Amino acid sequence: MSSSITPTRISAAFVGALVGAAAGILLVTAAGTFSMTVGGVFAGLAIGVPALVGAVVGVAVTPGNTRSNSR
Repeated sequence: MSSSITPTRISAAFVGALVGAAAGILLVTAAGTFSMTVGGVFAGLAIGVPALVGAVVGVAVTPGNTRSNSR
């Protein structure tokens, strides 16, 4: 059986993390527009959480990650 960590999954996780971080940066920018101060903890969470979720989604939707039984 092949290893569960393949270059395809790694690159998909990386791309998902980049997309999530970009969404988090937009969130921080929008929050900064509506208020004068954005705390460092909020900024870190607003960028880190979407990046982590993007990485997980990127791995979950990679081609070949299916449980269907093709006959």
